[in-house]
Amino acid sequence: MGKGVFDIDIFKLANGKHSLEFDFDSAFFSLFEDSVIENGKGTVKVDLDRTPSLITLNFHLEGEIELVCDRSLDTYMYPVRENKELRIKYGDHWEELSEELLLIPTNTQKIDVGQFVYEYISLAIPMKKLHPRFQDDDEDFIFSSSETEEESSESPIDPIWNELKKIKK
Repeated sequence: MGKGVFDIDIFKLANGKHSLEFDFDSAFFSLFEDSVIENGKGTVKVDLDRTPSLITLNFHLEGEIELVCDRSLDTYMYPVRENKELRIKYGDHWEELSEELLLIPTNTQKIDVGQFVYEYISLAIPMKKLHPRFQDDDEDFIFSSSETEEESSESPIDPIWNELKKIKK
């Protein structure tokens, strides 16, 4: 992922619990090609629990990212607070077994968790991005055709459909 800012030297870590802290900012997001996020800042606290066969990482992300409002196209800062868990198991090759479980070779020296941090932040982006000034709007957009329900029920049915209904019976 870049300069190794989010590298965790797991080879030198003793078994037990460890706490790490990383900062993310706009430079972090620029490391990812076609990033959906350009600006933001915050911290990532990682609680790491290492055993001889498993490493459990608990990520606590807190910060803000810049989003573009879907309605007004204005930019605004969106708060991000996420807690995620990743388990890393030792094996003979690299493989992502699930979103929460990663298999790594036994002789792995370092793990770059930057990609995971980026994914967790990206997944925190809401589907509908609204500037805070629109958050209190209870306005629901209803899309309908120009034809009303009354008009559609009174419209004549094509005789071909009547013949097909007889076949169905």
